[in-house]
Amino acid sequence: MDAIELTADQIQARVLHRDGLMLVIDKPAGLPVHRGPKGGANLESSFDALRFGLPRPPVLAHRLDKDTSGCLVLGRHRKATASLGLLFKHGKIDKTYWTVVEGGPAEDEGTIDLPLGRLNAERGWWQKPDPDGQKAVTHWKVLGRGEGLVWLAMEPVTGRTHQLRVHAATMGWPIVGDNIYGNGPRFGEPTLHLHSREIGIPISRNKPPVHVVAPAPEHMHERPEGVRLERGVRRATSPHPHPSSSAKADDPVFQRRFD
Repeated sequence: MDAIELTADQIQARVLHRDGLMLVIDKPAGLPVHRGPKGGANLESSFDALRFGLPRPPVLAHRLDKDTSGCLVLGRHRKATASLGLLFKHGKIDKTYWTVVEGGPAEDEGTIDLPLGRLNAERGWWQKPDPDGQKAVTHWKVLGRGEGLVWLAMEPVTGRTHQLRVHAATMGWPIVGDNIYGNGPRFGEPTLHLHSREIGIPISRNKPPVHVVAPAPEHMHERPEGVRLERGVRRATSPHPHPSSSAKADDPVFQRRFD
């Protein structure tokens, strides 16, 4: 199915946080953030509806893959966007992703320290484990287990392209629906079960970081029937836990299926 651009009302309804410097929106899965070389629907085309009184629309401070959902940060003006870009570049922003993986780890938590490099020139952004590549570190923790599936919280310490997808696949538990590094179909269901669940942004020097949580998308509740949620689980292994990251979170659908 071809992606469909969001209307003004639809994208405004996806705003999770708004202040004078930035917006955080809940990106839908299946919609690319940029217009591709062949055109087509994309998220940026709807940004004019997010000006909220400013003369220019916001711009992307980072990116998420087409099939990844959840927290996406936009800068509202040039100076704010530059500051956000530096925060992302230097690893100052806390990010927690929710994933459903096939098989899953035997342990309940851990860290993956595995450098990554480009697969080859023909495959563009595709990555592979590479001892001579860029440093890539991911913390992870089990949130729930079921028949052949595990629900994980994953925290990328570094921000390499496709980092979580390659790390999970290399460990032997690919993300459900991953059609590049896992067993997902080229088209159709299941779609990628990778969701930018929470983000912590220290945008102001004199204020605490802004923490934003995105509700899990419906498609991540349809596949893992029977996954049992581990009660009381917090974030993966970050030294700065936040209550809003707890597994027993503010998602009525999540609570209904996994409590």
